[in-house]
Order: sequence, then structure tokens, then C-alpha cells
Amino acid sequence: MSNSFVKTHADDEAKRFFVLGDRVERRVRIRGNWLNIFDVTVPSGSRTPKHAHASPEVFRILEGRLTIWRLTDNGPEEIEAGAGDIVSIPPFVVHGYSNRGTAPAIFSAVVDRDMAEFIEAEGVTEPPKASPSAETIARMTAAANAYGITILAA
Repeated sequence: MSNSFVKTHADDEAKRFFVLGDRVERRVRIRGNWLNIFDVTVPSGSRTPKHAHASPEVFRILEGRLTIWRLTDNGPEEIEAGAGDIVSIPPFVVHGYSNRGTAPAIFSAVVDRDMAEFIEAEGVTEPPKASPSAETIARMTAAANAYGITILAA
């Protein structure tokens, strides 16, 4: 029996981006595949807008607590997730998250190529000094559409 493993290349070292206030660090990218892993740090009070896309996502909470909202066939569902919890988001499901706690929440996200390309193309390299402006949110919403991501409410 053989073990399989993932080799990363020097250019695949962790790269840091800031997307609407969250710090997003690439951990793994398997080229030619949908597998990308990012660690996301969500500051206290921060949230991501409700959105949907064709690919599934998997979140594993590493630290803190995160409130994850998703729209299911039975209506809206809110999940309070803590360290060690895993939450999956199926394709095309409207979802979002927020950190209602007083400490940052950190989670790993497994995402597809389009989401990874969106983060890397539209994220900024310097941390924001204030909450995202209406112009920043409008720019990100327009950019998301080019990557197959529909932002429903900012």
C-alpha cells in the first residue's frame, strides 16, 4: 500500500490577501484541480455577504466561533461553529458567515479554482484601515460575477 501526498512548489508558499476585511492565506493549490485550501481570519464583528456559486465549499473551524448562515430546502439555517467543527456548503446554496464574538475566528476553507482566482485577483495585500466602503463592496460584487460568484446582499 502506498501513501499519497501533495508536493507544493516554492511559488505556492502561503500568500496573504485581504478580502472585505478578512485575512485570507493560501495554504495549498493543486494545479489543474478544484482543490485550494485557504486559512481565513475573520475579525470580531466582520462578516461576508450572502452569496452563491457553482462549487461546493468546506469550512473547518480552527479557532474561535463562526456563525454560518445558509439557505436550505427547509429554509434559512444558522450554524454556530467552533474549533474542530466542519461545515459543508453544497453548490449553488446561498450562504455567508459572521464573527459575532470578541476574538478573531480562524477557519480553513476548501474552495475551487474560480473562488481561489477571485481571492487572489481581487484581494489586496495590505490590511484595511476601516470597514469596507460602499464603493469597495460594489467593486467586489461586480468582480465576483466574473468568477461565477453571485453576491446577493452586502
